[in-house]
Amino acid sequence: MNKQTIKIIACTIFALLAFAGNSVLCRLALDANTIDAASFTSIRLLSGIIILIIAVTLSKQPIQKPQITNQNETHSKGSWLSASMLFIYAVTFSYGYISLDTGTGALILFGAVQITMIIVSMISGNRLHFSEWIGLLLAFSGFVFLIVPSLSTPSLTGFILMTASGIAWGAYTLAGRHSTQPLVDTAYNFLRTTPFIVLLLIFTLQDYNITPEGVLLAALSGALASGIGYAVWYIALGGLSVTQAAVVQLFVPIVAALGGVIFTNELITLRLIQSSALVLGGILIVILGRNYWSSKIQ
Repeated sequence: MNKQTIKIIACTIFALLAFAGNSVLCRLALDANTIDAASFTSIRLLSGIIILIIAVTLSKQPIQKPQITNQNETHSKGSWLSASMLFIYAVTFSYGYISLDTGTGALILFGAVQITMIIVSMISGNRLHFSEWIGLLLAFSGFVFLIVPSLSTPSLTGFILMTASGIAWGAYTLAGRHSTQPLVDTAYNFLRTTPFIVLLLIFTLQDYNITPEGVLLAALSGALASGIGYAVWYIALGGLSVTQAAVVQLFVPIVAALGGVIFTNELITLRLIQSSALVLGGILIVILGRNYWSSKIQ
C-alpha cells in the first residue's frame, strides 16, 4: 500500500467522521430547540468561512490558475455552482429535519445522494460492475435495516427539502472530484455562500431563536465538521470513483448512531450491530470488488 493510497483512506475516514459529527451536532441543536434552523445554517456556514480563511492563510499555499484536464476545467477558487449547491444542501438539511424524524430524514438524504451520484456516473458512460451493484444493494439494505423501526410517513414538505439536500450534496461532491487545491476551493465555495446567508437572515428574522448553546453547536458544526471536513473530503475524492464516493457515505449513519449512543445515552442494539456489518461489508465489496474480478480475468 503506497503513501497516496494511505492518504486517501485516512482522508476518507476523517471526512466521514466529520460528516457524522455534523449530524450529531445538528440533532443536538435543533432537537433541543436551542437555535432556529436559519440561524444554525448561517452560523454553520460563517464559522466554516472563518476557519477556512485562517487555514488557507496559515498554509501559505499559492493559488494556481485554472487548468484544463481531460476536457474538464479545474477551478483554483471553487465555483458559484459549488457554492450554490453547498448552501442549498445546508439550508434544506436544517429545515428538513424540522418536519422529519432522524431516521426518515437520513434515509431520504443518503438515498438521494447515492441516486444522484450513480445516475450522473452512468450518464457519463461509467457502467457499474456486477460486484459494485451487489455491494451497493447490500450496503443500502443495511442502512434501511437500521432505520426501518423508526420510519414514519414523511411530510411532503420535509421529503422535498431533504431530497433537495441530498441532490445538492451529491452535486457538490461530484464537482469536487476535479479539485487540485481542495483547501482553497472549499474556502472560496464557503465564502461565496455569504450573499445567500444575508438573504436567508433577512427573510427569517421573524423566526429568530438563539441561545449560547445553539451558537456553540452551530459553530462547531461549521468550523470543524463542515469547513475542515469538506476540505478533507475534496482531497479524498481525488482517489475515489463516483460509485465508491457515493457508497462509503453510507458509513456516516452508522457512525452517527454510535455518536447518539455516546452523546444522547442511546443503547447499542443487535440491530445496530447487524446493520453495521451489512453496510461495512457492502462498502468493502464496492471498493475491492472491481479490482478483484479484473485481476482474476487477467
